[in-house]
Amino acid sequence: MARVYNFSAGPAMLPEPVLAQARDEMLDWQGSGMCVAEMSHRGKEFMSIAAQAEADLRELLQIPANYKVLFLQGGASSQFAMIPMNLLREGGSADYINTGSWSKKAIAEARRYGTVNVVASTEADKFTRAPAQDELKLTAGAAYVHYTPNETIEGVEFPYVPETNGVPLVADMSSTLLSRPIDVSRFGLIYAGAQKNIGPAGLTIVIVREDLIGQTLPGTPTMFDYKIHADNESMYNTPPTYAWYQAGLVFKWLKDMGGLEAMAAVNARKAKKLYDTIDASSFYQNPVDPPARSWMNVPFTLANAELDDTFIKEAKAQGLTTLKGHRSVGGMRASIYNAMPEAGVDALVAFMQDFERRQG
Repeated sequence: MARVYNFSAGPAMLPEPVLAQARDEMLDWQGSGMCVAEMSHRGKEFMSIAAQAEADLRELLQIPANYKVLFLQGGASSQFAMIPMNLLREGGSADYINTGSWSKKAIAEARRYGTVNVVASTEADKFTRAPAQDELKLTAGAAYVHYTPNETIEGVEFPYVPETNGVPLVADMSSTLLSRPIDVSRFGLIYAGAQKNIGPAGLTIVIVREDLIGQTLPGTPTMFDYKIHADNESMYNTPPTYAWYQAGLVFKWLKDMGGLEAMAAVNARKAKKLYDTIDASSFYQNPVDPPARSWMNVPFTLANAELDDTFIKEAKAQGLTTLKGHRSVGGMRASIYNAMPEAGVDALVAFMQDFERRQG
């Protein structure tokens, strides 16, 4: 069967050259006689894979030397707890911006460990926009400010990086990291689950400024202490080695593609094609305020919801899969991460236009 265009929000498509290289190296990685999944994480073979992956990620994001890069397990959802455990400080408070489903989960988890101030929320607007900078009612003395630059479910993306007046900014970049250049120095901590733009599920990336670690809340488990992981180069326990290896292949692919500036240009074009198609039609609608529309996750509804199942079935028959929207919002959602080729978006646009002609 031919490969499909998989519009899943995650796990998402991986670049074909990455899959091909992993296939070719499956039984014998570079003459070692082993698959990477079989290697000791402390052996020289895997240590070289890990070191190269970190070096390539640092190069792509231009990560300053005073930031630690951690390759962890537990998904971004584990970070909802690890962040307050490591950054909140005993008796402290943290500011959170609520812009959607993942923000709400982060807020609920952080409240287990201390005081959370919700300094802006767009819930009253059904999470269809990002709050402006002057809506952020930041708290004096907060340990950090947490936000979700891109809400995967609602398709809402911040068009700016919040200014926090020196307070460490923490960002859940699970669905945006590596989709474009960022200035890492503006953040105290960045975290991301891998299964969207980085690699397979099972790996979580944390980029954290060194001065923020080493002061955990009392009772923090050893495995939840960033400094333990930093001091042990992410190998305090056995890391997700194969996912780490494949992420490293993705980093090399990104470099081969021209780096993050080149990817940003492609991603902007892909998103524009899809939004232009929606906006030119009365048959499709996107509910998000245009300045806050996500490059990565494009939700849309049909004028007649009774056609949803037909749309999904016919799209799948044409090799366009996983377009059903999240159960909490309904409709459709096309996730168009780095590995989704522009040809995939072109195919979706052509199908949408044809479907409207036949069903509109």
